[in-house]
This record gives sequence, C-alpha cells and structure tokens, in this order.
Amino acid sequence: MEQTAAAGTPAVVAAAGSPAVVDCEQLVSVIGDAVIVSDPAGAITLWNAAAERMFGFTPDEAMGKSLDIIIPERQRQRHWDGYGKTMATGETRYGHDLLRVPAVHKDGHSLSIAFTVALLRGTDGAVTGIVAVVRDETDRWTEERKLRRRLAELEAVATAAG
Repeated sequence: MEQTAAAGTPAVVAAAGSPAVVDCEQLVSVIGDAVIVSDPAGAITLWNAAAERMFGFTPDEAMGKSLDIIIPERQRQRHWDGYGKTMATGETRYGHDLLRVPAVHKDGHSLSIAFTVALLRGTDGAVTGIVAVVRDETDRWTEERKLRRRLAELEAVATAAG
C-alpha cells in the first residue's frame, strides 16, 4: 500500500498500483452513517448529510454548537466527564469498542445510536478533535425491547403453569 495525494487532496492509503484516489470529502458527504467532528471544547466542526437526516439539524444549525444539541440532558455530565478525560489523556477505548447510547433529535424524540470515535491529531501529536461515525439503531433497539418483554411474558406464563 502507498500513500497518494492529488493536489489539494489529503493523502489516502491506496493499494499499490491502484489508479483510484479516494475523495475523502465526497466519502464523508455520501456515506450513510453520520460523521461528526468536534473540537477539543466539544464544538461541532463537521456535520455531514447523514447527521442532518439522523438528528434533524442542518449543518448551519449544528456547526459551532456544542454536542449538547444531540445529548439527552440526563447523559450530559457523564458524556462531558468522558470527553474531558479523553482530551486530557489523548486516549479513548471507543475507537474499537462500539458505544451504544441514547441521543435526542432536534424535534425532541429519543434515538438509540451506536458509534465509534477516533482522535484527530495535529502535526505535533496534540489532539485537535474527535470524529464519531454514528448509526441510528432506534428500530433495532425497539424491536429487541419488544422481544425481551415478550420473552418475559412467556416465561411468567410458563412459571405459573409449571
């Protein structure tokens, strides 16, 4: 594999001999998962089309705002404690482990999301931001909850009959 870069395009890893160069801006704009980047203070600096579809905020509404716009009030302290620790240590366990948490849509309805994060670093190695790749799992979570309730009902019936 080799690093390639067209003029004005960030370097990407491509297969040796491959003529294709990945346009990273296009990739982020067309991917089905939300891609959100925030700076060390937690202000949103990138918000793709999938983030708009998922959370309801346009890029103009989201850019520069705190991540609090999508974090339920009851989760904010825990979120910011972890965010601060990540900024201070430059480490996160969620680059490989999927994190599943509640979120909130612009209109106030609850979402269940799953995401991974990666730390973005400057040339000096200092953390300059965090990128999250987010998927809406609300339908899956709702279906699992229904199945768990149904299983509990059937177990209660079986126990009562037994």
